Amino acid sequence: MNKLWDKGISVNKLIEDFTVGKDREMDQFLAEYDVLGSLAHIRMLEKIGLLESDECVMLSRELVNIYHDIRDGHFEIEDGVEDVHSQVEMLLTRKLGEAGKKIHSGRSRNDQVLVDLKLFIRSELKSVVGEVRNLFILLQEQSEKYKEVLMPGYTHLQVAMPSSFGLWFGAYAESLADDMLLLLSGYRIANQNPLGSAAGYGSSFPLDRTMTTRLLGFDTLSYNVVYAQMGRGKTEKVVSFALASVAATLSKLAYDVCLFMSQNFSFVALPDELTTGSSIMPHKKNPDVFELVRSHCNKLQGLPNQITLMINNLPSGYFRDLQIIKEIFIPAFREIKDCLQITSFAVSNMKIKTDILEDDRYRYVFSVEEVNRLVLEGVPFRDAYKKVGLEIMEGKFEPVKNVNHTHEGSIGNLCNQEIKEKFLNIYKEFRFEKVEEAIEALIK
Repeated sequence: MNKLWDKGISVNKLIEDFTVGKDREMDQFLAEYDVLGSLAHIRMLEKIGLLESDECVMLSRELVNIYHDIRDGHFEIEDGVEDVHSQVEMLLTRKLGEAGKKIHSGRSRNDQVLVDLKLFIRSELKSVVGEVRNLFILLQEQSEKYKEVLMPGYTHLQVAMPSSFGLWFGAYAESLADDMLLLLSGYRIANQNPLGSAAGYGSSFPLDRTMTTRLLGFDTLSYNVVYAQMGRGKTEKVVSFALASVAATLSKLAYDVCLFMSQNFSFVALPDELTTGSSIMPHKKNPDVFELVRSHCNKLQGLPNQITLMINNLPSGYFRDLQIIKEIFIPAFREIKDCLQITSFAVSNMKIKTDILEDDRYRYVFSVEEVNRLVLEGVPFRDAYKKVGLEIMEGKFEPVKNVNHTHEGSIGNLCNQEIKEKFLNIYKEFRFEKVEEAIEALIK
């Protein structure tokens, strides 16, 4: 097997297979980012005199070719090659000879993997944020569309007070706004440059880490080289909390929909083509899509704990334990994006029942409205509460089905515009355009 660390000593095949694990498979996700890191690194090497100008030009041209091969799906890690770093270096050496062997000067696979992961995380978070934004916009549209449609609110799964579909959809939109704060925190921690930390103790070469930070569009450096390596695992853990927060919002929404679709509620419905059937019960129309969203998202909420257990008892420095994190962390982005996309699709096709509170079983949902009406007429609250309670016990309560809520965030004043501004203000802080401009310049 082609290894960057090969010194002519053969490793037992059982050991080799076990230690490589799924690294080659996971490295396919990191390939384009490995090339971007190398593009920035060689330009810095030229500046400090470790590469000749013509070597840098040749290497840059070939790296860009490899980058486009990866983007076009024409890149693979060949049999016998240990990882993506070995593959890229081998392709360069095969094409350019000695110049290809120089690209590893001043770095270790440790900071190579770190920069690959951070660039990958940054890109994937941008994609996740885009899907969150799509769902947020849809939920706000649904909230406005159905803001006049009342539904019962529940506490303890008991009928409680009047709610509305405007409130219900809007609640999940605002939940996503808070999730965005965690995504932003994860993005900012990922968007710090570890390149140049080498194996965790820096280099005797006069590396210009500020230059590679600028070239790769990072916000700042992970300055301390020991901490840069300690950031491996910590970054994934922080980001996984953000993904888990989005997953928690989707899981709760999915649970609501499954509940509200049951015949005992019949508040919402999906078109037949969005449901599944039963092999034995011909009448069944199951909300499998939301049940699976719920399960995927509950699984994702366990990701921070898995990563915590992997890194919890590690001292400073690099350890191979960290490799396994990739196997559970990298696929999580595809999983959460799939859940976001299918939730948006299903919610956009959801049918809402508009006369729910006409059913007599929900008559007591208006009891608090009656108490409040009496209070506004001058009756002390405790007396009004007792009066309405006695009427309910004696079967004499006749609800007045007028709801007049005016305060911020209530049925009559959803504050969707304010929630939208909250969301968009967070969205702007990602400054995705800065990264896009840096990467575009790097691969030109």
